[in-house]
Amino acid sequence: MSQQRFFEILPGVLSWSTLLAIVILSWIYPVFMAVFIIFFDIYWFLKTLYLSIHLRISYHRMNTNMKVDWLAKLKADPTTNTWDQFYHVLIFPFYKEPYEVIRETFDALIKGNYPMDKFIVVLAAEGRAGDQAQTVAKQLEQEFANHFFKFLITTHPQDLPGEIPGKGSNETWSIKQTKELIIDPLAIDYNKILVSIFDCDTQIFPNYFGILTHTFLTTEDNLHASYLPVPFFLNNIFQAPALARVISFSASVYHMMQQARPHRLTTFSSHTIPFKVLVDVGYYKTNIVNEDSHIFWQSYIHYNGNYRTIPLNYPVSMDANVAPTFWRTMVNQYKQQQRWAWGGVENIPFFMRGFIKNKKIPFKRRFSWAFFYIEGFHSWATNALIIFTLSWLPIAIGGPEFRFSLLSYSLPKVTNMIMNFAAIGILTSAFLGIVLLPPKPIWFKKYHYIWYVLQWMFLPITMIIFGSIPALDSQTRGILGGKYRLGFWVTPKHRESKNP
Repeated sequence: MSQQRFFEILPGVLSWSTLLAIVILSWIYPVFMAVFIIFFDIYWFLKTLYLSIHLRISYHRMNTNMKVDWLAKLKADPTTNTWDQFYHVLIFPFYKEPYEVIRETFDALIKGNYPMDKFIVVLAAEGRAGDQAQTVAKQLEQEFANHFFKFLITTHPQDLPGEIPGKGSNETWSIKQTKELIIDPLAIDYNKILVSIFDCDTQIFPNYFGILTHTFLTTEDNLHASYLPVPFFLNNIFQAPALARVISFSASVYHMMQQARPHRLTTFSSHTIPFKVLVDVGYYKTNIVNEDSHIFWQSYIHYNGNYRTIPLNYPVSMDANVAPTFWRTMVNQYKQQQRWAWGGVENIPFFMRGFIKNKKIPFKRRFSWAFFYIEGFHSWATNALIIFTLSWLPIAIGGPEFRFSLLSYSLPKVTNMIMNFAAIGILTSAFLGIVLLPPKPIWFKKYHYIWYVLQWMFLPITMIIFGSIPALDSQTRGILGGKYRLGFWVTPKHRESKNP
């Protein structure tokens, strides 16, 4: 078995082995498993408390940053007086997304307070989307091109050899086209270009590029880092059913919390990377589904561990996963989570093989990254199932001798008590879910807040059906390989009238 296949199989083998071991041990050694479940619940409570603290730290930092005029700070700070020498390349890959969705994105962009003459905006269409994408691109060009220094439409050809049709291959094509048609003819210094990759529904807040540029210029060794905002999935949150809202809020809260742990932060979705880095590492991989996280590992290994992700502690707003019907929304939610979880199957083999070959990266860093990254995907696939569905197994299948023991009687009471304490994480998420809501539509009344708090009772369901199960699905596909491997699935964008 090759190293590639071994590490592709590893996440699924670890997850399935854990779940099967719990079932078998609950039957053979119910006392041991009862004690294990109690300690696991205590671990879950402590982890929830730990992450809640980080979440509060991140929220405070973000809230503070949102109140700062970052462009004014750039101009006033003598350490950032070269800010106007830098260009921002903005890549917006799109497939068949509606004109209205992308127009909202561009409308938010031009309302920012950063000088538009520093923007090279690239609308990256997919050739396989046909005339529809070209019509949308031309319409947007006519409406917005004169706002920016340069505006470029690129069309990614379909069926290029060795490519997976998707965001990563489109991004690489568009960046190479930008280099050939704009950057090199104008002789722009590669070290003074920041490339921001945005999903076509990503709406920025007015000070976004101010804080991005300030953070870049005040970061030591700033060309060896990516820069990451907090993705809020809130653009169309009022159109989402309750289950979809909980999933979207949970994702937003998780990514906010991660900003307080930069030593564990990799790139995701919308992010910024120095153009020089992209040239050095050979751009985004064109045969990868989750290119947004993969580019971090490409850079980390290429620079021998001298690379990191810098948190901006500042948000961008993206669409919640909403479809015209409830069931289609649920299917799309599952597919999106499945695609994100596939990142473990793609990234773990890549960086583990890189860690084995590249001895210039200190062993401590290699071990730390490998352990925590693999553990993260293992927890994603197993923890919710262990807590919410398997904790009763020792009582159910542990035999009559255990079933009538004191430990059997105490197990549900102890676990319920611990999990009630762990509900602090749910309460924190519910509070932030209210605070982070965008401007309310006219139909939103005060009593809706009650439902927006009560919706968090669905969290155990979402954690299992839209967390553990799609993660296990992806990891199992990694074990099977071949025709079961995932390709890139484009999340459909859907909007309704803002004021129904």
